[in-house]
Amino acid sequence: MTDTTDPTGNHSPSAPSTPTSQAATAGSRVHLDNGGGAPLHPLARQALLQALEDGWADPHRLHTEGRRAARLLDGAREAVAAVLGARTEEVRFTASHASALRDALLGTAQARRRAGGDVVVGATERAAVLHAAAAAAGAQEGERVVVDVDRHGRVDAATFAERVARPGVALAALQHANGEVGTRQPLAVVHDAARAAGVPLLVDAGASLGHDVVPDSWDLLAAHPADWGGPAGVGVLAVRQRVRAVPPGPEDADPWAPGGVSVPAAFAAAVALQATTADRAAQDERRRLLTARVRAAAAAVPDVEVVGAPDDRLPHVVTFSCLYVDGEALVTELDRAGFAVGSGSACTASTLEPSHVLAAMGVLTHGNVRIALDRSTTEDDVDRFLAVLPGAVRRVRDVLGVAGL
Repeated sequence: MTDTTDPTGNHSPSAPSTPTSQAATAGSRVHLDNGGGAPLHPLARQALLQALEDGWADPHRLHTEGRRAARLLDGAREAVAAVLGARTEEVRFTASHASALRDALLGTAQARRRAGGDVVVGATERAAVLHAAAAAAGAQEGERVVVDVDRHGRVDAATFAERVARPGVALAALQHANGEVGTRQPLAVVHDAARAAGVPLLVDAGASLGHDVVPDSWDLLAAHPADWGGPAGVGVLAVRQRVRAVPPGPEDADPWAPGGVSVPAAFAAAVALQATTADRAAQDERRRLLTARVRAAAAAVPDVEVVGAPDDRLPHVVTFSCLYVDGEALVTELDRAGFAVGSGSACTASTLEPSHVLAAMGVLTHGNVRIALDRSTTEDDVDRFLAVLPGAVRRVRDVLGVAGL
């Protein structure tokens, strides 16, 4: 084991460098739907228990317990800021990732209403961004301007830059990488164009922070601790000091998180981010090898289309679609075999509606399977999944009476 420094400056033992199979602790099941909700990192679990003991009080109180909680919260902000390359005062914890995105869009559009009301977004942004962009633009009597993507899910940088440079744009939003298909966006080029136009750029790093190197090409950034092994119920919002943004809600002691945030959750999120950042290079290489095997094996199944950029992508995400297959039926069939996978749009998966991301890309949306490998996913887990995948697809097609079409 190696030592990892937590946000308090103390050293605590890191998780083993060799992943432990989830199946070993959960019977024969393998969880491959880790996007947006990965298992709690071992160090995050330790940190959460520690903070429940030391950081339960209101950090706004002046007594000893309150000051102790405030130190934990400040340490968590400092740790996240260090990973982002930001100042501590630029980092805020919010109630959730979705609220961070929504409030960043609404607050920045409101603060920049004199510049205009239009909001420029990519077509494959998560639903929370698309909906909030429409609301933010509408509140300022502007329009939501959606930039199309290619078949890999990547926006054309020149087109995005041209839309941002038009008069009347309040802000723009572009994800670092898509959590459904893994494709990275041309963030640096778009950010340069946005800065030249004097338009702040909101970057959704919800699928990438903790897994991939996120460049400093952002003015506002939102991230999702549960995606990197932190606890649910907390989000991250970073706002550069040069950006004018006002909290969209009424006055509150914590204007970006009305009612306050959970200090234990924020502390555990920061510890998990430190830990995943520390072993990111090793995890990147290991998981890229595994996802490459999944992509190759899925492509070998008849009438299956693997989507997303083949190379310029996140290390842990794979999505493929199966012709003549119902997505819900395939998820259920794989679940019976012991494998939890996602389907539909990653941000509206409970509806099992056709993915707006895949539709925007112009690729097959039927029988969609989305997997995201956790740091604990092993080679054996992937081997077992690939062994049952062709049979699961075939059985669903047989039930639907479309085999051989």
